[in-house]
This record gives sequence, C-alpha cells and structure tokens, in this order.
Amino acid sequence: MTTFGNNLFNIQLLMESGGVVLWLILLASILMWTLIAERYLFVFWVYPKTVAVMVAEWQQRAERRSWAAQQIRAGMIAQSRASLKRYLMFIKTLTGALPMLGLLGTVDGMIQTFDVLTVFGTGNARGMAGGISVALITTMAGLLTALSGLYFSTELEARMRHAVESVADQLRRDG
Repeated sequence: MTTFGNNLFNIQLLMESGGVVLWLILLASILMWTLIAERYLFVFWVYPKTVAVMVAEWQQRAERRSWAAQQIRAGMIAQSRASLKRYLMFIKTLTGALPMLGLLGTVDGMIQTFDVLTVFGTGNARGMAGGISVALITTMAGLLTALSGLYFSTELEARMRHAVESVADQLRRDG
C-alpha cells in the first residue's frame, strides 16, 4: 500500500508542478479517452447487433431492385455511417487541441520564468527552474496525450470505413 501512496503523491506533485494548464490537459484527455472507449464499445458490442437487424430487415424485403428500394438501402448505409462517425470529429478536435493546451502551458511557464528574472535577475535558479518545469511538463503532457489520441482516432476511422463497406456489401441488390 505504501507504493500506491508514493505513486499517488508523485502524481500530485506532477500535477501541482504543471499548474492550471496541466489540469486542463488532464480533463481534456479524460474526455477524449472516455469518448474513445465509448466508440470501441459501440463498434464491438452495439453496432454488430444494429447491423444484424438492418440486414434482416433488408433480407425480408421482397423487392430490392427498384429505385425506392435502392434509396432505402442508401439510407440504411448512411444511417450506419452516421452512427459510426458519432463523436469521431470531437475526438479529433480534442486530439488537435491537446498540443495547443501544451503550448499554452509552455507560454505560461516561460512567463513565470521571465517574472522571476525580472524580480530576482539570474541569481534565482530555483525560481527559474519552476517556470521551466511548468513549460516542459505541460508540453510533454499535451503532446503525449495528443499522439495517443491520434493513433486511436485514425484506427477508429479505418474501422468505420471498413464497417460501412461491409454493411454495403451485406445489403446487396440481389440479397
């Protein structure tokens, strides 16, 4: 239990040394990861059931070649695409915003450093190190969370394209 307590203390120190911007990065990354997890749960558990119902409905149609039937098919495919793309743009937006939040932390840390330089000159290395620490920690946190989000959002988008193509194949004209 002491190892857990030490790790928790280290995380608390890291968050305090990163400043307010690091808390914003943490909130944005928690939101991003919640949305990514929701999308994976949807793709692997909810979506296959939806597709099965959609394909069964299509298979029950006696007529599948007319213009009206093809419009229904196109609507089913569009509905499938829309349900898969839900939150994907928001995930990508968060992925793009996280490095900018890291940059905001960098600027904040550098302002702190220059404030120390203004008041104390170059004689207060410890004060300057605090501002530089804020700058580096927030930059690293923003980039690290954005890179992980970028990988998973790209992977989700590829899964989405493949799933839509699969639905289109399952909803063929000749059935």
